[in-house]
Amino acid sequence: MSVTRYEPWSLHRDLWNEMGRALERMQQSDDASSGATADWVPPVDIEESKDRFVIYADVSGIDPSSIDVTLENGVLTLSGSREGQVEQQDAAERRRVERARGRFYRRFTLPDTADADNVSARGNNGVLEIVIPKRAASQPRRISVAA
Repeated sequence: MSVTRYEPWSLHRDLWNEMGRALERMQQSDDASSGATADWVPPVDIEESKDRFVIYADVSGIDPSSIDVTLENGVLTLSGSREGQVEQQDAAERRRVERARGRFYRRFTLPDTADADNVSARGNNGVLEIVIPKRAASQPRRISVAA
């Protein structure tokens, strides 16, 4: 007897995710390279502190050195691919496949406060960490008024 997990809202969640992706593709229709080349989109967390932004992208199963991270005209782009497993004749039957395969592509518009010259990226345990320092902001100063 096989035990399966009952998830009554999974179809509802899948429908919302698919609708969100469709709306995102419509909004980005002026950029034909975004939706047309991506099979999936890595989920990200974005943190902001007073001196930097940090983007954490889940890219498990992908060699960090094979991920293209580019920055051009204030737009940070992540792209790469996760290849499918090679099928073998005596391979086990797959019961569930949830990890996306194929090319991924994700773009972020950086604010004016970002220091584009000092962006760094590193991969660790399936998470790509991109650190974007902020430019040193000019400190307000008091101006004396002459009488």
